[in-house]
Amino acid sequence: MPTDLRRYLHSGIAAPACHPLRAAVTRHKARLSAELTKIRIKRGVRSIEELRSQLSCIEGPDDVLGAPTPGQNDRRWPHPRWVRINTLKTGLEEQLSTAFVDYEKVLTLEKVLFAKLSAKILCVDGHVPDLIALPAGSDLTKTAAYRNGLIILQDKASCFPALLLDPTPEQGTCLDACAAPGNKTTHLAAIFKRHSHDHPKARILACEKDKARAETLKSMVNLAGCRDMVTVKAGQDFLLLDPGKAPWKDVGSLLLDPSCSGSGIVGRDKTLAVTLPIETIEDDAVTKTRKRKRGKKLDVKLKSKGTIRGDIVDEEGSLGTVARDEEFQTRLKALSAFQLRLLLHAFRFPSAQRISYSTCSIYPEENEQVVITALNSTIANECGWRLLRRDEQVAGMESWSTRGEIDAFRGLGEYPTDATEFAEACIRCGAGTEDGTQGFFVAAFIRDSMPAATSGKVDNHQVESLESLESSIDPSYADITEEWEGLSSDGD
Repeated sequence: MPTDLRRYLHSGIAAPACHPLRAAVTRHKARLSAELTKIRIKRGVRSIEELRSQLSCIEGPDDVLGAPTPGQNDRRWPHPRWVRINTLKTGLEEQLSTAFVDYEKVLTLEKVLFAKLSAKILCVDGHVPDLIALPAGSDLTKTAAYRNGLIILQDKASCFPALLLDPTPEQGTCLDACAAPGNKTTHLAAIFKRHSHDHPKARILACEKDKARAETLKSMVNLAGCRDMVTVKAGQDFLLLDPGKAPWKDVGSLLLDPSCSGSGIVGRDKTLAVTLPIETIEDDAVTKTRKRKRGKKLDVKLKSKGTIRGDIVDEEGSLGTVARDEEFQTRLKALSAFQLRLLLHAFRFPSAQRISYSTCSIYPEENEQVVITALNSTIANECGWRLLRRDEQVAGMESWSTRGEIDAFRGLGEYPTDATEFAEACIRCGAGTEDGTQGFFVAAFIRDSMPAATSGKVDNHQVESLESLESSIDPSYADITEEWEGLSSDGD
């Protein structure tokens, strides 16, 4: 029971009043409440909110905090609260001596991960400059530092794209292609400022197709103190930009963080997967009156969906597992087509020297496969684009140990480079690991010299194919770019 309740508390599930699962929960409400009370007493928490917070961060034994041990594959490391010091307004040492003066500085992230939720300890990150980790229960949203934009709540992995791109004013204007809500944009500005002592007019263009999200982006830019450096292009679709016209022809670096499945976001993979009840199954062999045996598996066909293999819901509401179905595969294919089209369009910018591409997805279809397909394109070969090798990356990214999936590169295309070199150039982050990150992927592209002349066009057949796939993208995926914590009142 505690395990089941932990799962419910962490992810939650919504169901109509007539749903069999909801009916089962209602039928056993008294028993569930009693078990919940026992758990609260055992863990020493006074409210459901405290229990929810504790269970979202600690998934070890009920009474012991410690790192997962070998063989416990179902356990995950807690996720810390990452805080980026906004160097546009302040500095790391200044904040350590003011906002975090009461915090103990520890040398390892593990001590932060398994500290008490209320513990005042921090660890300065070794990969991303000006980034610190706090215990997951830390609430900084009411502090003056947060309210004044001196600190920004941003996941460590979300800092990788700007850091890997490492734009400089000498390269020209920097373009954030899908900018809202603004964490990466403001991080770009901080990095740009660090390089721009002799270039007071360093400029960043931030495109956001959705006008409502663009307002959030503007608020973030204003709060972070980079309004003079960042120009927000509200309602601007990156794919409609003409790279040969001003101001786009002067773009020297681009950050691409397009919409994705969001499968790497911490907690997203714990969403409860429920096989639909018997009333929705279209199978002559199964009727409403037929008794179901516990644990029985069968192939069922769902209305408007493909075939899914999974465990049916038993009479007590126990949940089974559901594999990725055909509809999801279609959505994933559509998303990867959209992502590829954005990357190919970025290759067309005549002055561009560097591009970073990232997703908060764990699927190779959105990551390594997009990278290798783009590199095999006519425009990439014509313009001289290649992957930024690991030994060319900034120190924090070069030292990151988790790289791309080698198997995802093998057998894809005819690009004459070993799969290992490709994989080493890419960076991956895993969710629920000792690194304390969400699931993430990032790679950077570079070209060593500017071609004298190029057509700057993608093959028409390829464009038509990509547009056809994009038409099937589910609108619900449109805003899944990152979990933003920059301006919210509760830090979520």
